[in-house]
Amino acid sequence: MAVYAIGDIQGCYDPLRRLLDLLRFDPTADTLWLVGDLVNRGPRSVDVLRLIKGLGDQAVAVLGNHDLTLLAVAAGYVKPKRKDTFHSILDAPDREELLAWLRHRPLLHHDPLLGFTLIHAGLPPQWDLALAQGCAAAVEATLQGVDCHAFLKRMFGGEPVRWRDDLAGYDRLRFTINALTRMRFCTADGTLSFTEKGAPGSQTLGLIPWFAVPGRRSADLSIVFGHWAALGYYRAAGIFALDSGCVWGNRLTAIRLDETGIPAWSVPAISASSSL
Repeated sequence: MAVYAIGDIQGCYDPLRRLLDLLRFDPTADTLWLVGDLVNRGPRSVDVLRLIKGLGDQAVAVLGNHDLTLLAVAAGYVKPKRKDTFHSILDAPDREELLAWLRHRPLLHHDPLLGFTLIHAGLPPQWDLALAQGCAAAVEATLQGVDCHAFLKRMFGGEPVRWRDDLAGYDRLRFTINALTRMRFCTADGTLSFTEKGAPGSQTLGLIPWFAVPGRRSADLSIVFGHWAALGYYRAAGIFALDSGCVWGNRLTAIRLDETGIPAWSVPAISASSSL
């Protein structure tokens, strides 16, 4: 009864299958945690969605920015970019079933028994677990409710860039989306930066990796996340970053959350598998 967490898949179905084989994943007993960005840029997004959806309760997948973009494209509010590969889903006979399943995924998952929190990108320094859970739940309820289309139409945008307790309405929901699915760097006061995507050390003066901000209120959590391919597979106290850039030709990474030492495995995007 193992619990594995896997980094950004982004439509890379074949490496995912190789990684599951390497793990000897048992869908009747084991559980997968997915950090989001199941789809886009890779060649087999529809197959990834079908596989994860078919696992039922044995899979816990949080929403990433590419997953949310798919929902907005499918609703007609966003035009796909030249490199987007949503067509296999949008043209699929089970399109509506897959989109409905995706729309009902969480933005944050916390398991108090395992002691891990799963998100796609980051947490603002002002957020503790309770506030993060509340903000995530508000977005989830909106995506799953009658106001879904109104929200999808207004979901994306660069404002607001900093958390305030009095944020309300679409501003509060949009900030939550931006933090949980787009965040990499921010300032010490939690102002988000959306322009810089490089590895730590490459950023503009004054920007800090979100998990390195002094006094971060979520520092007591063990956080599993993805989104940051330039950071790669990275571990620090309470931090487990799993986006090792599979869609860019690098690797797909998994860790085991229920075993001492949190062992890790990876497979290359194209060739044979290996252990970290």
